[in-house]
Amino acid sequence: MGLDQELAGLLVISMEQAVAAPYCGLMLADAGARVIKVERKEGDFARGYDRGASGNSVFFSWLNRGKESVTLDLNIDDDEALLRSMLKEADVFLHNLAPGSLARRGFSGDALREHNPGLITCEINGYGSTGPGARKKAYDFLVQAESGICAVNGTREQPARVGISICDIATGQTAFSSILRALIQRGRTGIGIDISIAMFDVMADFMNFPLLSHRYLGGAPERMGLTHALIAPYGAYSVKGGGQILIAIQSDREWCVFCDAVLGQPELGLDPRFVNNPERVRNREVMDEIISNVFGRFDIDEMTALLDGAKIANGRLSTVEDLSKHELIRNQVAHFDGVEVSMADLPVVTEGARPTVVPVLDQHGLSIRKEFSH
Repeated sequence: MGLDQELAGLLVISMEQAVAAPYCGLMLADAGARVIKVERKEGDFARGYDRGASGNSVFFSWLNRGKESVTLDLNIDDDEALLRSMLKEADVFLHNLAPGSLARRGFSGDALREHNPGLITCEINGYGSTGPGARKKAYDFLVQAESGICAVNGTREQPARVGISICDIATGQTAFSSILRALIQRGRTGIGIDISIAMFDVMADFMNFPLLSHRYLGGAPERMGLTHALIAPYGAYSVKGGGQILIAIQSDREWCVFCDAVLGQPELGLDPRFVNNPERVRNREVMDEIISNVFGRFDIDEMTALLDGAKIANGRLSTVEDLSKHELIRNQVAHFDGVEVSMADLPVVTEGARPTVVPVLDQHGLSIRKEFSH
């Protein structure tokens, strides 16, 4: 028996756009919750990110499968009343609108719980719901920069952004786990709570390795591309015929095994220049030259087999094309307005039927209005 529709019966109202909140909503829907996506009349702007699905966005299909869509304009009395009616029956109210914007309209958690005591609200924002950052617009790239992610990513010469929406995705996951905690707590108390998740806070936590190094170890690690500032060998090495293999050696015992079984030079295991990790870091250039000379004699399959045989952690430097056809990738298909979109599946394996349909804008508007117009 595995995970299967464990959130079935729960109603989530999500005023979401872009990536962070929709990713949280996606995971709630995949777990069986009914997720109603409330959009502006023009729709979530992520619908316009691309036209890869016969005019619709493939990126949108990744984030929104399994949801229902209704468009509302809260400046219209009937639409505002409809949202209030929906929230009276909801278990979770998820949104990533500007901090305070819903509260000013009377949609604060406290106000909503006067009619629905068990309602859990979850706000996703950039830099907190109060304080100097509350009014600051936040996009993934900007939060990467503000939180220091860019400062530790890249080469010695140039910082770089992480090439995926890491802040958005991590924040969506954090919001999802927080909502699950709140649901468990509500099961004991019967009362909902307000949750506020800041993208900056999530990434600051992710940054604790370099942050602690800065505070307690004499400085943050340098940017070193495909290698590690504090561990060696821990990086990419070229093989015969092109391509690179990354290795990660975490202990002196592993180093000795590597020297014997892979390099064929067991004496290097006890060489004073490499006998422990601090010495290997200090003598990195000489060590890297020795490793590169050996790796260059083997093609990528031969070296992978050699490393696997010695139980040395390794990975190939894959392109996105390589990932697309990787033997380990698990794919999921979304259905968007008659088009099938194949994408990598969510990492948690779920049994039973999975929601795969991506809603067109306001697809469920009429039925939702009929259901919740009391």
